[in-house]
Amino acid sequence: MHSPPGEPVVDVGPGLSAGPVVLAWLTQFLVGTDLFVVAPLLPRIAASFGISAASTGLLVTAFSVAYVVASPFAGWISDRRDRATVLVVALVLFSAANVGTALAPGFGVLLLARVVAGVAAAATGPTVYALVSTRARPRARAQVLAVVGSGLLTALWVGAPAGSLLGRYVGWQAAFVILAAGTFLLAFPHAVVWRVRPVPAAASPAGTPERARLPGTGVAVSAVAVTTLWAFAVYSLYTFLAVALHADGRATAVTWLLVVYGVGAVVGGQLGGRLADRGDAVRITRAALALTAVLEAVVAVLFEVTWSLACALGLFAVAAYAFFPAQQRHLVDVFPGRATAVLSWNNSALFVGLSLAGAAGGPLVHALDYPALLYIGAAVAAAACLVARGRPARARGTQGRPGRR
Repeated sequence: MHSPPGEPVVDVGPGLSAGPVVLAWLTQFLVGTDLFVVAPLLPRIAASFGISAASTGLLVTAFSVAYVVASPFAGWISDRRDRATVLVVALVLFSAANVGTALAPGFGVLLLARVVAGVAAAATGPTVYALVSTRARPRARAQVLAVVGSGLLTALWVGAPAGSLLGRYVGWQAAFVILAAGTFLLAFPHAVVWRVRPVPAAASPAGTPERARLPGTGVAVSAVAVTTLWAFAVYSLYTFLAVALHADGRATAVTWLLVVYGVGAVVGGQLGGRLADRGDAVRITRAALALTAVLEAVVAVLFEVTWSLACALGLFAVAAYAFFPAQQRHLVDVFPGRATAVLSWNNSALFVGLSLAGAAGGPLVHALDYPALLYIGAAVAAAACLVARGRPARARGTQGRPGRR
């Protein structure tokens, strides 16, 4: 059900229809909602178990650590087994973890359920990306990745608030029961729609296996390290935005500013995908990182004026999230036979950057102020732009430039 390791997919056949893309989008939306909905539900969870809000923060940490640790291993398995089967098993496990979350009799069981959910999510997201990217036509690969990735972004500003409202009026357990039911039902169509194999490319003229000519692990680590720097720059701004606005007496502006940010992120993802498919994906990532650095500094300058801040936030989100589908496209182009593994590393790198932003951002905001944190984030984005590089020369010589197929 997937191309054997080392065999890239050529631009033949009808490509992906709308059905699998919608299915992949829904999967990312539900998994993303599960990821983002925990934070707003923490006070209600704390009240249910009679513990402090600080203790419930371990639920977010446990999920994130489990994701980061399990993601490379899950990607390695997915590239060596049938990807669709791995995805179906992961969705069923994810559903079971959410049932365990809803029915947990104590905080220890709840914490264990979130660890299992993190492991299942680690196998779900990258496998979905690999399935759609290896079956999409190469000329539309980044666009498809952007559409599917927008499900995760939509969860940020639609799914999580909806789950929070549900928790307020029905109980926080209901949100996880609904997520469990949704992911379980999605497992059935996933078991069917990915049955058609992509058509592998012909062997190289010299008879050298593609796998032997691909860049090694060091190149992959260097490539995904850029994602860590990007995530630190982006999520240092996002994580502490609401806190800074509350401290500044502008709590009423938080909701609509986050909507502006979310819409900009979706638009940016689509724009980055289209541009990456029409040109060099690495050039798009570097341009996005450079604009991210500039606009993060602009947000810092305009933070005191709400309407100017809204405009800057929207533009920042467009530039920042144009990076991610272009980065994914680049990784799939360079590592076609190890797509799931490298995309898993990329997702782990994202979580590492997000975690570093949360860990370092709090003390920095306390010691300095929020705009100062944004200037630091802008400097990190600029560093990421300098670090981002194209594929090694030997890969360029044998495979052609990315985005020019």
